[in-house]
Amino acid sequence: MYPITLRSVLLLGTALSVAAPALANQTDPETLFSEATQAEASAAGQGNDIIVTARRRSESAQDIPLAVTVIDAKQLDETGAFNVNRLQQLAPTLQFYSSNPRNTAVNIRGLGVPFGLTSDGFEQGVGIYIDDVYYARVASATFDFLDVAQIEVLRGPQGTLYGKNTTAGAINITTRQPTFDFEGRAEVSLGNFDFRQARMSLSGPLSETLAARIAVSDTTRSGTITNVTTGQHIQSLDNIGVRGQLLWEPSDNLRVTLVGDYNKQNAVCCGSVFVRAVATQRPLERQFAALAAAQNYAPPSTNLFDRLSDLDASLNAGNVIGGVALRVNWDAGPGTFTSITAWRTWDWKPENDRDFTGLPIVTLSQNPSQQDQYTQEFRYAYAGDRFDFVVGAFAFDQRIDTQGLEGQGAAASRWTINPSNPLSNDPTVLDGLTARNTQFLESTSLALFGQASWKVTDAFTIQPGVRLNYDEKRGFYRRRVFTGDGTELFGTETDARSRAQLGVFQPQESAPEDTDWNLTYDLTLSYELAPDVLAYGTYARSFKTIGINQNGLPTDTNGVPIQEAGSILPEKVDHFEIGLKTQFWNRRATLNLAAFRTQIEDFQATVTNGQFGVLRGFLANAEKVRSQGIEADFAVRPSERFNAYVSGAYTDAKYIRFVDAPCPVELRGGTTAAPGQTPSPPGTPGGISPANCDISGQRLPGVSEWAFSFGAEGNLPVRFLDKPGQIYLGYDGSYRSDFFSDASPSEATRIGGYHLSNFRLGFRSEDGLNLFAWVRNAFDENYFEQLFVGPGQTGLIAGLPGDPRTWGATASITL
Repeated sequence: MYPITLRSVLLLGTALSVAAPALANQTDPETLFSEATQAEASAAGQGNDIIVTARRRSESAQDIPLAVTVIDAKQLDETGAFNVNRLQQLAPTLQFYSSNPRNTAVNIRGLGVPFGLTSDGFEQGVGIYIDDVYYARVASATFDFLDVAQIEVLRGPQGTLYGKNTTAGAINITTRQPTFDFEGRAEVSLGNFDFRQARMSLSGPLSETLAARIAVSDTTRSGTITNVTTGQHIQSLDNIGVRGQLLWEPSDNLRVTLVGDYNKQNAVCCGSVFVRAVATQRPLERQFAALAAAQNYAPPSTNLFDRLSDLDASLNAGNVIGGVALRVNWDAGPGTFTSITAWRTWDWKPENDRDFTGLPIVTLSQNPSQQDQYTQEFRYAYAGDRFDFVVGAFAFDQRIDTQGLEGQGAAASRWTINPSNPLSNDPTVLDGLTARNTQFLESTSLALFGQASWKVTDAFTIQPGVRLNYDEKRGFYRRRVFTGDGTELFGTETDARSRAQLGVFQPQESAPEDTDWNLTYDLTLSYELAPDVLAYGTYARSFKTIGINQNGLPTDTNGVPIQEAGSILPEKVDHFEIGLKTQFWNRRATLNLAAFRTQIEDFQATVTNGQFGVLRGFLANAEKVRSQGIEADFAVRPSERFNAYVSGAYTDAKYIRFVDAPCPVELRGGTTAAPGQTPSPPGTPGGISPANCDISGQRLPGVSEWAFSFGAEGNLPVRFLDKPGQIYLGYDGSYRSDFFSDASPSEATRIGGYHLSNFRLGFRSEDGLNLFAWVRNAFDENYFEQLFVGPGQTGLIAGLPGDPRTWGATASITL
């Protein structure tokens, strides 16, 4: 019922928007950046006003009572921040983790999505918007930015202003728009690891009322890890993107923009390297060292940063994302009416090696997915002398279909079956054992939202906001199990061979569904203490809606699926923030401070229990978590010859109460403790393992307590290639302290802190030519982006190392 209704709403919205007559002639406060505005924004943090649309109207970043990081096109291009992964080095409160495009997490202040393998059944807490269109699939964050004018990273709940409810923040990306003057941009970069990147955009008029813009980006790079089994270099880049826009402007008060984009990835990805083996509670002969020795297996290297892997299963990260959007801006009387109608599609074709070794244990791990997403947003924005407001309505409809294959190989019997069972020595028992998974998710979201701003006096402003949200989720999951000869197992078989096979994969079927209403609201008070000094305070009550488990349910000690784990409660968020925004030294210097405390009840966590049948993990509620901290952003431009910046964040993010969490790896694999029985110490072979663990008071995964970004650029006037311009030297650095890479903190999955340094040296002419050489991770810092706990409780830890030193050169021209 809902999908039909929503698609009707989308069509009706388009018709109403295009047919709306022009009633007034007023500058559209949401009109995306003109070239003059972009020129101002390019001086980010260097004494000029930075114009943002964070509150759905154009205003100075220093005038809004909101913690926001603004990064302009020049900074993105020259620092090599061509995707969100690179962006986190410029925004210390942003965390990005990706073991492959689907399994990508974007968090702000440690919150947003559960850390770990991604499930379709939960919402993103950090919204990604490109020209006002919500991108539900976080896989889009792994693609290259296309023709970007500016990026705003908004911290804290944003649901009363943005289409989808966002409980942790939003990444608001603005692209360059079609122009009625011809302009062109071209850029080519070459570097080590066969890095090649070409980007181009062209814009101009087709008639007096019609303009067009097209942008293309192509990035390739050889992988940074050598697979000794296949000879391939894995973790490569192979991205291509195209974005086309048509702007119809029949009058001064009506702008209609049609946008289409297509993005494709076809990398040799994604892999891992052996990191270590830790002691678990499994019997000694069933832990990694003994199992590997019994099969004469050794990792290709125990030097963590030799960057050698021996994965024997096929690897692929085929990924296509695209869509069409229609945006209408109509200056209707004293305000502006906006309609955004969008359809997006996502096609994911992965192949993985989920045993993290060169042994044929898990030989198939493929979960291709297809998504269709429809959104419709209506919004009206009014700006007056004393009173501003934005009101809107939002509809979201999503369907995701997934067809999964999980298969076992010839080495699985010895690795998985207890050695006391004679079948452990028979490689045919599990060889070819396959789980075929079929699942779908239908998700519907409807919302009304609004935010007002009342300027009580010239200095004091009250800003309330509210959002009413309805969500409906309906899922289906079915796992069928087949032996190597194609015989289907139904779970009722009693012979020893079948029981051993069912110990790996159990047939399952579930169809969770749920609905939820919630009311989000916030209140911000701001006061201008002096010219260019703004103080503000915010309270927000927000919600992340219900989640459902889409990837196989955990089982009890008897192997029976736990049906009540099919859905999880919504998150309930209480957010407090105070801040100070200042400019001084004739606006040459900017200092912004923010202190925040966010508390979440029924936090949605991703947990793994090491079972082969639920390798993706499953969702569960932690009773309460809290993230609190202090942030500072400082930028200075004493002259046009020098500028510098430093941003820092201290984040204290921890579980306040999570008493029934899965245990860390060193407490898994033993006999489950009976009521009143004392578990064995961690890492006791053949010991007694707790059924679950109390990790209250421990740190949230993926969050560093300290994170910094800093940099500077100096220039001198020169004449080069018979062109007047500047020679410049720039530096950008980042640091983050240690963090945990599993939902349950463990020393086995602690990633040490690291510091990255990037340099650039170049020439920038007055007529748009820019030539520069660059080196990233200049000191070749060895670090891990993620660590993974291997399946089967063997104690295997694998990891994804970060990029080594890379270097190259870039040439660009703007006409």
